[in-house]
Amino acid sequence: MTPPDVAQLSASRDSEPLQRFTQEIFAALPRADQRQWAHIYTRALLTAPGRKSGRNLADSVGMPEAAHNFHQFVNASPWDWLPVRRSLLQWVEERDRIRAWVVGMATVARRGEHCAGVHQRFLPERGRTVNCQAGIGMFLAGRQAHMPVAWRLLLPGRWAQDEGLRARTRIPAAVRDTTLVGHVLELVDSLVADSGSAPRPLVTDLSHEQGVGWLLRTLRARHYDFVVAVPDSLPARTRSGPVLAARRLLGLEGTVEDPVGRGGIRMRSRSVGLPGVAAGSPECRLFSVSAPEQQDRLWITNLVEETPEKLYRLSRHADASSAMKALTDEFGMAAFEGRSYPGWHHHMTLLSAAFAFSRLGGADSRLHVPAARRAA
Repeated sequence: MTPPDVAQLSASRDSEPLQRFTQEIFAALPRADQRQWAHIYTRALLTAPGRKSGRNLADSVGMPEAAHNFHQFVNASPWDWLPVRRSLLQWVEERDRIRAWVVGMATVARRGEHCAGVHQRFLPERGRTVNCQAGIGMFLAGRQAHMPVAWRLLLPGRWAQDEGLRARTRIPAAVRDTTLVGHVLELVDSLVADSGSAPRPLVTDLSHEQGVGWLLRTLRARHYDFVVAVPDSLPARTRSGPVLAARRLLGLEGTVEDPVGRGGIRMRSRSVGLPGVAAGSPECRLFSVSAPEQQDRLWITNLVEETPEKLYRLSRHADASSAMKALTDEFGMAAFEGRSYPGWHHHMTLLSAAFAFSRLGGADSRLHVPAARRAA
C-alpha cells in the first residue's frame, strides 16, 4: 500500500507542528515512503485510544487497511534507528533544560521464547522472576519529563550463543551479550558522541546490580560526572583506612550530617576512594539521604564540590518510572507484536519520538541552539 500524502491525513492546523517534527526527526530515512510511514505511525501513536495494536493504530488515522503496512514498517523495513535517535536527542536538548542523564529499565512480560532477548529475569520491584524482554533506556531529565532518547536490548544466555536463534530474530553478528552496567557505559558514550550540548551527570539507581565498581572507575577515568545509587556492599576506602563495604564506611565515626534545607531531610556523607584507583586521585563522596518520601539509598558521586542540596536534587532525578509508565500506558510499549531485534529497536524509537512530541511539541521556539554539533 502506498502511503498517502501526509497533508491529506488532517486538514487541521494542529498537524503542522507534528509534520515539522517528523520531517526533522526522520530526515535520515533514505526513502520518501519510509518517512511518510514514520509520520503516519507517530501520529497514530499520539491519537489512538486504548491498546496500540496495529489495527487500532490504523483505525485512528482513518486507514483501517494499513494495519499490515504498520507491521511491515516496524518489523521488516530496513531503516536505521541510530540517526533517528541522534536527531531526537538533539531536538529534545534544544527545547528543554537538561539536568541529568538517567538510566531506566524497560521490562515487558512475554509469553513463549521467540521474541528477541526473551529470558527469565528477577525484577526487584515485583519481587519475583518473570519471562520478559528487558531493555535499558537513556533518558534526558529536564523540566518537563524524563525523555527517552537511546535504547539497548539485553541479550543474555542463549541469545549470545545460539546462532540459529539469532538468525531467526535478525540479531546482527556484531551485537553480543554484555552486562547491564556495560550497556550503561555504552549509552553514556553514545550520548557524549551524539549530544549537541555539554555532557550532563549520569544519575541512576544501580543498587541491585553487580559490577558497579568497574563502571564507576571507568566513568571517572573518562571524566564523566555521576551520582549513582550503589549496593551497600560496594567496596570503598577512606583516605588511610582499609577497604570496607560502603554502608559500613558511612556508618563509621567521622561521617557528617548535612542538612539540605528541607524539613525532615538529612544527609550523611563522607569522602571515600574506590579500590583500583590511585590513592592520590580525586576522591568520591559517599552519601545517604533520609527523607519521608524517598527510600533510603546509598549514593556515590565524583561531584565532591557540590552542595548537599544539589546532590539531593540530582538523586531525585534517578527515578524514570513515571516516564516508563507513560510509555506503557499512553504509547503501547507492551503492544509490540513482532519478534525481531530490528523490530524492537524500531518500536522503541517510534515510541520515544511520539513521547517527546507529546511533552515538548508545543514549544514553538528553541531554548538554545548549540554553537556546534558533532558531525554524525
